[in-house]
Order: sequence, then structure tokens, then C-alpha cells
Amino acid sequence: MTIPLQITFQNMDPSPAIEARVTEWAKRLERFGNRIVGCTVAIEAPHRHRHKGKTYKVRVDLSVPGRDVHVTRNPDEHHAHEDVYVAIRDAFNAASRQLEDHVRRRRGDVKTHEAPLQGKVVRLYGEDKYGYIENAAFGEVYFHANSVVNDAFETLRIDSPVRFSLADEDGHEGPRASTVAPIGKHHPAG
Repeated sequence: MTIPLQITFQNMDPSPAIEARVTEWAKRLERFGNRIVGCTVAIEAPHRHRHKGKTYKVRVDLSVPGRDVHVTRNPDEHHAHEDVYVAIRDAFNAASRQLEDHVRRRRGDVKTHEAPLQGKVVRLYGEDKYGYIENAAFGEVYFHANSVVNDAFETLRIDSPVRFSLADEDGHEGPRASTVAPIGKHHPAG
């Protein structure tokens, strides 16, 4: 195994069988290549004076470039964690999912949603079903009635506040909105 692994036991004696299982699970993380520079696993048995069943707490800490992944499986969350091997499995599965998400974000495979822009309607041409929104960053932005959510074009007025998203390409009129949503108590943004 190439991942540096450290295993600690709390409130219990070290167990070669548990260490072997943790090592097995840590080896499965090698599919992420050399991105993992450290793995620390802490296994904690509850104090002996507890009245409920003996459930285990497992914490997996992974060090990767750009971010650390920390996963804790608490005993109060799952009665299945009365079995230390189930608690280890669940902690490593959760760590693996977080690591996969991190790798996808680093590769740019995850789409990020930009926050909608805001502006106010400055011109309306009701008969022709279009208008213009004023926005500090883009100046005037063209929109058509078809871009207004919930068919709310007829409710728009000059100075109506709106949220909008820009289309990928400008039109003949310059920047254009692909979606326009009125803002206000009578217009919940959609």
C-alpha cells in the first residue's frame, strides 16, 4: 500500500483483525492515484458505563492536495455500528464519495451555477413583447417576453426589479437575457 496510514484505537485494545480491515479499505482508495498523501483512522469504542448497546465511532481523515476530507460516523446515528466492521465500512464509503466529489471538482467535471444577476426594467415594448433591463455590469440587457418566467411579461413595469441570466451568446441588440424573473412580494422569483 502506498498511502501513509495511521490507525489509532480509543477506549479499546488494538486489534490486528481491525487493522487488517482498515488497511484493506484504505487500499481501495488507491484508485484515486497519488492524490492521497495521508490517511488517519481513529476507532473509538464507547465508555463501558453506557446503558445502550456498544456502538463504535470511526473517523477517517484524508489529506489530499487542495483539501482535506474528514468523515466521522457517530454511534448515535446507526445501531448497525454496534459492529465495528460496519462502522468502518460506512466511514470509508462516505470518505470515498467525498474524495470522488473533490477529484471531479478539481478536474472541472462539476458544473457550477452562477448566481442570477439583478437589475431593473428600464424600457418595455408591450406590443412587440420585449424590453430592456439595466444592470451595473452589463448596461442594458435585451429580453423577450418568452424569457420571462411564469408568463409574467404583462405584469412588468418600468423600474420593476428582476433577476436574470445572460444567454451564452449576444444578440443583435447586444447582451440578452435567457431568463427573467420578477422580484417582489407579488412576484416570487422562480
